[in-house]
Amino acid sequence: MDNEKYLQIFKETGALLEGHFVLTSGRHSATYFQCAKVLQYPKHLTHFAETIINYFKGIEIEAVISPAVGGIVIGTEVGRQLGVKTIFAERQKGKMTLRRGFSIIDGEKIIVVEDVVTTGGSVKEVMDLVKAHGGEVVGVGLVVDRSGGNVYLHKNQFAVTTQTTVSYAPDEIPVDLKQIPIEEPGSRSVK
Repeated sequence: MDNEKYLQIFKETGALLEGHFVLTSGRHSATYFQCAKVLQYPKHLTHFAETIINYFKGIEIEAVISPAVGGIVIGTEVGRQLGVKTIFAERQKGKMTLRRGFSIIDGEKIIVVEDVVTTGGSVKEVMDLVKAHGGEVVGVGLVVDRSGGNVYLHKNQFAVTTQTTVSYAPDEIPVDLKQIPIEEPGSRSVK
């Protein structure tokens, strides 16, 4: 399936929002991919997870980890289909951490699965967390890379769809976008 068809799925499910958004990265954009709205449909969730898994065929994967909150649904489905342990990292005092009794075994081969990246900051934090706990990141799987392919996170990185969307630093916001009230639908502020 090509990027245009994936974009159409996001539009049909109401998962491509338009307005003025502050992204998890802190950048501003007139578009927002709300993956939760598309992943609520089992056929799309199953398809996206299968597409990620197919990319990583032949690679030993012992666990899946995702950044909370956005990556949990797709990460859990990827782990379910692979039949491997699936955990998530969440913010505690602003820092990604393992909680809820989750652990990483020394040398465990792990893929990081996320719903959407703009700068990849949350994924990088999770990768650092895996390494700090002795795990080995063997790949990164994404539903949407909204950077147009400009974010490099891992030598073995895959996005179901790569979209080129414009985002702005807080001091670069165009006048017309500034006039639209800001929405923050991301999970960065979730405690």
